[in-house]
Amino acid sequence: MEDKKAQEDKLQVIIEIERHLGEIQDIDVLLECILTETRKIVNADAGSIYVVEGSRIRIKYGQNDTHLKELAPGEKLPYTNFTFAMDEKTICGYVASTGVPLNIKDAYKIPESKPYKFGKNTDLLTDYRTKSIYTIPLKMANGKLLGVLQIINKIDENGNVTYFDEQDELLITHFANSAVQALLNTYVTSNMVKRTLKMSEFRDPKETFFHCERVSLFSLEIYDRWAFNHNIPEEEFHKFRDNLKIAAKFHDVGKVGISDVILKKKFPRFTPEERSIMQCHTCIGAQLFEPPESALDQMSQDIALHHHERWDGGENGYPGHVNLSDFSLKTFSLPPAKPMKGAEIPIAARIVSVADVFDALSHKRCYKESWTIEDSFAEIQDNAGTQFDPEVVLAFMQVKDRICSIYMAYPDSDD
Repeated sequence: MEDKKAQEDKLQVIIEIERHLGEIQDIDVLLECILTETRKIVNADAGSIYVVEGSRIRIKYGQNDTHLKELAPGEKLPYTNFTFAMDEKTICGYVASTGVPLNIKDAYKIPESKPYKFGKNTDLLTDYRTKSIYTIPLKMANGKLLGVLQIINKIDENGNVTYFDEQDELLITHFANSAVQALLNTYVTSNMVKRTLKMSEFRDPKETFFHCERVSLFSLEIYDRWAFNHNIPEEEFHKFRDNLKIAAKFHDVGKVGISDVILKKKFPRFTPEERSIMQCHTCIGAQLFEPPESALDQMSQDIALHHHERWDGGENGYPGHVNLSDFSLKTFSLPPAKPMKGAEIPIAARIVSVADVFDALSHKRCYKESWTIEDSFAEIQDNAGTQFDPEVVLAFMQVKDRICSIYMAYPDSDD
């Protein structure tokens, strides 16, 4: 009777999780959530989730509770980024290429007759013992593969590693089907964002996909640590980061309204009049989200409008407490406004400001060579309390290793 009640409770939890999945807008945030919640459902110690990129599989997120417990509070596991062929030589490759789930009781005892093998190198490097593995494809109804979900080391009530049983398989399969539907919904949003950013990329040579992706990922890492430092409630935390992951990509979308003569100017740099015109990209970008009809619209507008403000309210910050209705493309100049400073600046804009400047410093532009990554970090830190919110900079420096990993994972095409 207790077993039946426990199963009913677990199904009720799954239904609630499925509802939550349907509310997530960003595809990467959703993938991370799918992995986290699947592990909770079957009490798995670790796992990974992968996406399809052409003929290869790329890891998007890896989680390991055993290793996480070894870290200080607020720290994360190293950022992982690698791809491998979609063939039958690896467990994930086999599942991806055949579309057949695999339930392995002991990764170290896979029969020699099997085409796939388990690579022990990661276990040896991290002092971990992978044992039970359940790997399932994330497929659409038409058979198209979206990714692969892999769950590792089920933990029983006594804290021992055991295998995934038939009930676990049913629960994971049911949840995976719901996850695929949620993924399809986020793909629609993702494609819309990509098309909008492609428009910006056509206009501004620095607004590449990789720049926007790095700024978005940097911002998420900064926010995660900032939120930990400030004890942000869990529900607020998840909603904010879901919006931030998308909104950060739109920080310079207003540059679509700036003349190529100014956007692509190399030397000499801007005259005062040209600089004034360039600064209008903040208001142009903000007007794209006017009137804001959702929390995502509002955050996108905040970021587009205020990511060039200065924490100290200095004269180089802009546009300040501007009224968008006072801005006109006919005049192409920012309306007079009181400077914005400190906590008046939306936190999303304060975070993106750090992420955007760091990325601009550390990468080549048409008007400058790239700075070294260490010099770029130093410049951000030196401007804490003046240009940047010091608590945002603190969070940024606390996730330095993950920032460096993202920097390496998403190089510009000409790097």
